[in-house]
Amino acid sequence: MTPGINALKKAGVAFRVHEYEHDPDSQSYGLEAAQKMDVEPARVFKTLVVLVDGKSMTVGIVPVQTQLSLKRIAKATSGKKATMADPKAVERSTGYILGGVSPLGQKRPLKTFIDQSAESFETIFVSAGRRGLEIELSPQDLSALLNAAFVPLQQE
Repeated sequence: MTPGINALKKAGVAFRVHEYEHDPDSQSYGLEAAQKMDVEPARVFKTLVVLVDGKSMTVGIVPVQTQLSLKRIAKATSGKKATMADPKAVERSTGYILGGVSPLGQKRPLKTFIDQSAESFETIFVSAGRRGLEIELSPQDLSALLNAAFVPLQQE
């Protein structure tokens, strides 16, 4: 079990775990997950960590086939500028390795925003905390557990 799965069990939230054989040569972990699970990419979400105004780390959760808009996530935090966080800092803060960062069970919970497109699905998929392992749950449960708002985050 991963910290993300343990957090869901502890919260008593309904979820399903999906495992697939991860290919280390894959160029996109999220698109690989969608393909191997035979799920439309719009329902598979990646967890990205940004640094807002050079000081606060924030999580943006967007569909795997899209790009996170740094302007939109900065605006969501009432910040001026967001940049992708340093990979080593992400791993230290979350306790997860890149490509397997779960929004759940992070060492230090970070302020989180979920792309509003998630609300149009009954369930979505997010990383369970390691490559090749995904959690399927309702976007409303994910939002409630993370105290996350649904906002537009995709680059136009």
